[in-house]
Amino acid sequence: MNEQDYDQLMNIKTTGEQKVYSVTSHYHRYEPTPYEALEGLFRDYHLRQGDRVVDFGCGKGRISFYINHFYQNAVTGVEVNEEFYKDAVNNLETYLKKHQKSKDRIQFHCALAQEYPIHPEDNRFYFFNPFTMPIFMKVINNILLSVERFPRDVELILYYATEEYTYFLDNQTSFELREEVRLSGIYDSNPYEKFLIYRLK
Repeated sequence: MNEQDYDQLMNIKTTGEQKVYSVTSHYHRYEPTPYEALEGLFRDYHLRQGDRVVDFGCGKGRISFYINHFYQNAVTGVEVNEEFYKDAVNNLETYLKKHQKSKDRIQFHCALAQEYPIHPEDNRFYFFNPFTMPIFMKVINNILLSVERFPRDVELILYYATEEYTYFLDNQTSFELREEVRLSGIYDSNPYEKFLIYRLK
């Protein structure tokens, strides 16, 4: 299926040019993860029934709806841009017309990523290079503090990860690279076209 087919299937609108830029210099311009990339990720990476996913820099909510539609997991999208947040909420309204059972399993927060209160059951965190290193470090620290209070297994899913992100995780945290999912057909020409799965030791 193409991008429009997926949106139509889920009764949402996440395609088209993203004309809105970041509200601060620390947050990068929003770009949705291609559906083709998500297909590649979930061929190799599997969510468990009880996993709760947080998508930092969720934009219009594509990841949230994709994961909930195909895997029924609870998902939270965190978005700093008010316009994209409103788009995500509007998408949720239309999505729920076809997915009534998901009413309490998808939510969106309009907030700075570092100010999102990590839920004690949040355990899968998705990043598509959404912000600069200082913000990323704060978010990771928030996750680690939450795990100290409420021990659980935690994994990070990074798409198009920068070398700064990976160096920080490899050398300054207790996360370790568990899996690398390369996107066939495009990884050979662009080594950033992959997902990195980090697990907390």
